[in-house]
Amino acid sequence: MATLLYRLGRVAFRWRWFVTLLWVAVLGAVGFAAVKAPAAPDDGFTMPGIESQRAFDLLEQRFPGTAADGASARIVFVAPNGAKVTATENRAAIEKLVTAAADGAQVASAVDPFAAKAVSKDASTAYSTVTFKVTADDLSGAAKTYLERAIDTARDAGLTVEVGGDALATQPAAGGSAEAIGIAIAAVVLLITFGSLAAAGLPLLTAILGVGISMSAVLALGSAFGLSETTGTLATMLGLACGIDYALFVVSRYREERQKGHAPREAAGLAAGTAGSAVVFAGLTVVIALAGLSVVGIPMLTKMGLAAAGAVLLSVLISLTLVPAVLGFWPNAVLSRRERKKGMRRGNGENGGSRWARIVVRRPIPVLLLGVVGLGAMALPALDLQLGMPGDEAKSTSTTERRAYDDLAQGFGPGFNGPLTIVVDAKKADDAKSAVATVSKEIAATGGVVSVSPARFNSAGDTAVFSATPATSPTDEKSKQLIQTIRDERSGIESKASGASFEVTGTTALNIDVAQKVQDALIPYLALVVGLAIVLLLLVFRSLLVPLKAALGFLLSVLAALGAVVAVFQQGHGASLLGVDQTGPIMSLMPIFLVGIVFGLAMDYEVFLVSRMREAYVHGDGPGEAIVSGFRHSARVVVAAALIMMAVFSGFIGAGASMIKMIGFGLAVAVLFDAFVVRMAIVPAVLSLLGNKAWYLPSWLDRILPRMDVEGEALSRKVPAPVADTPTARLTPVP
Repeated sequence: MATLLYRLGRVAFRWRWFVTLLWVAVLGAVGFAAVKAPAAPDDGFTMPGIESQRAFDLLEQRFPGTAADGASARIVFVAPNGAKVTATENRAAIEKLVTAAADGAQVASAVDPFAAKAVSKDASTAYSTVTFKVTADDLSGAAKTYLERAIDTARDAGLTVEVGGDALATQPAAGGSAEAIGIAIAAVVLLITFGSLAAAGLPLLTAILGVGISMSAVLALGSAFGLSETTGTLATMLGLACGIDYALFVVSRYREERQKGHAPREAAGLAAGTAGSAVVFAGLTVVIALAGLSVVGIPMLTKMGLAAAGAVLLSVLISLTLVPAVLGFWPNAVLSRRERKKGMRRGNGENGGSRWARIVVRRPIPVLLLGVVGLGAMALPALDLQLGMPGDEAKSTSTTERRAYDDLAQGFGPGFNGPLTIVVDAKKADDAKSAVATVSKEIAATGGVVSVSPARFNSAGDTAVFSATPATSPTDEKSKQLIQTIRDERSGIESKASGASFEVTGTTALNIDVAQKVQDALIPYLALVVGLAIVLLLLVFRSLLVPLKAALGFLLSVLAALGAVVAVFQQGHGASLLGVDQTGPIMSLMPIFLVGIVFGLAMDYEVFLVSRMREAYVHGDGPGEAIVSGFRHSARVVVAAALIMMAVFSGFIGAGASMIKMIGFGLAVAVLFDAFVVRMAIVPAVLSLLGNKAWYLPSWLDRILPRMDVEGEALSRKVPAPVADTPTARLTPVP
């Protein structure tokens, strides 16, 4: 492996014009294909294998053409000062708004709340639903402005008017200045790490190129494979993260080889053969984690994982070819000014990384106990984890959607915002109407159900649908128990309905089913990615204990990060500091995202840091000195890579949406725990305690496993010795 990549790095360095133009041509070709490709389809969130999805599929089959995919606006009216919306002047203002809304552009219908009986019992609140012919993304600005002016007219009449739905929904900020600050911090970290603008800019440049190619590919293949821009979100995030990390590792090793006195082309080959080997295996662990998302059984998640895996593979290829090629154009520019002027070499002198490693090697037990106990304490809140899909109730009270949600809950009861949809299949019943009436009566009698709506039959008369309103809010644990109770009593109800069957769906039921499916898939997913990664790390390090230690350390850091997310976003500790207005359940897909993304980044740091220890150990250093040597050469770049990722992820905390805040906070904290506590403290402490046993591999297994030579042992025998350590020799022009 090391010899092959060494040759690849030298070839890319020598044929730099060809390699660079080839990547530019790839970007141009894929970009042209993306421009000419048909529009990507709208995302369709499907979850095969759950009851909510089966009920929805039955609705689409038996009620063709009624699937509402157009935008909607639920306009909520509240009478002022204890008055009633049925009062003459208030009713006139509401009916005027409904009439005006119905005449708006792109409007399909506007429901009169008085005709539809959409008025609360105390007549303090009413609501009207305005449905559009097009999706929210396709709504024209004129249509939105027209509806907003009609609403303002009702407000001028003295009514409190708030709007829910997606038609006029407030678009949350994606991070804004906070995200820009995060990227700026990443650039500053690179500049401080390398002391050179060229060295700092190269990882950013190549990573952006890789993201451009991967996103263009997603757009180009969108129509053929059902991909969309949302599918590429994870690919963008990880493509940028891994692209910066991998280029950072290669450039850092190139500078190190130049400091030893190697000529530029030789240094590029050595960087590709050593750091490049670590990049290959680190990238493969990320690909394993992302491709493993397919075991969850969510088509959208599978597409996101595979698209992101492709972006990571692209980042690996760019780091092994384009980075050495660009180094060929400016071989001395990536060196710091001090190195270019004085030709100084660092050699094997002490630095912050080696000094910290010596502290850990001298006192491994206190460091290990402090790290494990600290992360264990942070993980405790994860025991209280509640999964769900936060809706308008999680938005800020400054948004009209949240105020509309609260007004409806106050006027119609907390369960009004999350009604259950009951789909009755009476195709095999002798009397469909009687069977549906029986099902409706039995569900209405279930404890926790406030009311049921009249059943609506399809044109064939063999299927009906009605709503059941719970007494509790959608995120209340009692709502989950109610759904489970109805499903548990299904057999008894269906026996009374003589041939009819029913299923429960709706937003609340769907969220509960999705959360349960994700929770059930989490352990198999962990087993798959961790198991395959252990096998891969076994090949890299040729050790039984090092891969096991890496996997256990990752589990500890990801549980601690999940505990921190629960503590802030579910339990509310410090939530106000992050601008979280409402605590609630953790987004259902958060644990899966956290495991997949952080696992990949954690293995990046593990492979790059420990491979340098393995390299020193193979070349004759003792166990303790190998740890110190690994930290001397790698700690600085691993710390820089972790700080960059934390800065980028932290930018999402400034977003307006609670879910985006959650993802940004979770990823930033996870990188903090894994890079600085696990990899920089627990790992050297464990390796120090294990001593030579850390690198033990049974002889029979050693004979079976293929030799990958990640540490570049073969290169030490083939590569010529460095030239004299002088400024003139080290800055020789490139042929």
